[in-house]
Amino acid sequence: MKERLGRVEHSGRGTEANRGECREAAAAAALTFRGLGLRSAPAALPGLPGDRATSRSDLHRGSLERVRRAMDGADLAGKILSTWLTLVLGLILLPSAFGVSLGISEIYMKILVKTLEWATIRIEKGTPKESVLKNSASVGIIQRDESPMEKGLSGLRGRDFELSDVFYFSKKGLEAIVEDEVTQRFSSEELVSWNLLTRTNINFQYISLRLTMVWVLGVLVRYCVLLPLRVTLAFIGISLLVIGTTLVGQLPDSSLKNWLSELVHLTCCRICVRSLSGTIHYHNKQYRPQKGGICVANHTSPIDVLILTTDGCYAMVGQVHGGLMGIIQRAMVKACPHVWFERSEMKDRHLVTKRLKEHIADKKKLPILIFPEGTCINNTSVMMFKKGSFEIGGTIHPVAIKYNPQFGDAFWNSSKYNMVSYLLRMMTSWAIVCDVWYMPPMTREEGEDAVQFANRVKSAIAVQGGLTELPWDGGLKRGKVKDTFKEEQQKNYSKMIVGNGSLNSESD
Repeated sequence: MKERLGRVEHSGRGTEANRGECREAAAAAALTFRGLGLRSAPAALPGLPGDRATSRSDLHRGSLERVRRAMDGADLAGKILSTWLTLVLGLILLPSAFGVSLGISEIYMKILVKTLEWATIRIEKGTPKESVLKNSASVGIIQRDESPMEKGLSGLRGRDFELSDVFYFSKKGLEAIVEDEVTQRFSSEELVSWNLLTRTNINFQYISLRLTMVWVLGVLVRYCVLLPLRVTLAFIGISLLVIGTTLVGQLPDSSLKNWLSELVHLTCCRICVRSLSGTIHYHNKQYRPQKGGICVANHTSPIDVLILTTDGCYAMVGQVHGGLMGIIQRAMVKACPHVWFERSEMKDRHLVTKRLKEHIADKKKLPILIFPEGTCINNTSVMMFKKGSFEIGGTIHPVAIKYNPQFGDAFWNSSKYNMVSYLLRMMTSWAIVCDVWYMPPMTREEGEDAVQFANRVKSAIAVQGGLTELPWDGGLKRGKVKDTFKEEQQKNYSKMIVGNGSLNSESD
């Protein structure tokens, strides 16, 4: 019995000692949490005798404090978001929807021009003259002889075949290797001076601390201010385009539906152009394409459509896509008679021609917008126009588009960048500035075939836009030179040989 009492007493003492140790630990933990700036340690020691009420009260107060802080953070985020949307809606969205400018973009462009002029002066002072490279796209690395084959060979050969003819073709081959006039049209246009963006025609080197600080400030402005603003505007513009064209598409065919469709297209395209800080100068508006005609233009970027649609509506022609582009296409075609083809239909030339002829036969339908080059060229030249657009008939309305590369590179190299990367580059540029020239309408003359008509329109666009005219097919961007081009040169050379031979025989 005594042993049992001793054991109980011993166990009671042990329990009392454990409780004392726990209280001491709780007091130490409380002091620690107070030192860290916390009111209490909720749920730290919830099972201690005599401390349950205090722990529950502290836990309740701590929970309320966390909820209050979360609500304050949500209120602050809501105020920031509402202020941001109010500024975007009041200062940019509504004015752009009505085609009105508040002068903000003009002030921005003036500041940008002054900054780039100052940076150019600093770069010219800090860079040795011998290290500055000239623009190879416009000046040329080598001096080419553009004379035809007959004239080029006249001074090298005699009356018959001469081995010296090899030197002429070797010279032409070396010129093509040193400076290929085709593939260089599928890379970004080189600049004479750095525009404080990543792309430049000279290797960037440290010039001055002030110039470096301006570049860093420009990076912060472009990525932290302009990019969120432009993404917001682009999202709003695309969303309104899909919703608006879907709703308008539910209406029966009438003049009201056509008017609402044009209003939705114009409004949403203006918003999307503002999302790129676009500044567009239109010339000769009296020659704007009319309904029932065909508008053809040189092609530099996918935003060429936005640039032209900001000033007037067009019926688009193109291939059916999937994803987001497919959603936009299906919504647009409900409100406006755009001409979309499946991939298999695009290969059927007769089907394409038939549908286009049916479209332009209706003089109430919008003019068709076509880019005859078939691919994007880097804003320096105009390449071969495919003849399909000129076999349809009707009136052709040429349009020349020329971008200013000083503020941003609008060229899309689809073989190097996907659409997301390209849009990111566009939205982090300073601005998109371009000129659009409407030209007098042109029709096919008597005795003129489709190829000759296409070349005449292409020459007019090149002259008006100050672009280089090239006879090459833009399909060389992804393919090799067609055998027909090689055979044509071989035929020309063989005609020279046969012609000289016949002349020799006649003289004998």
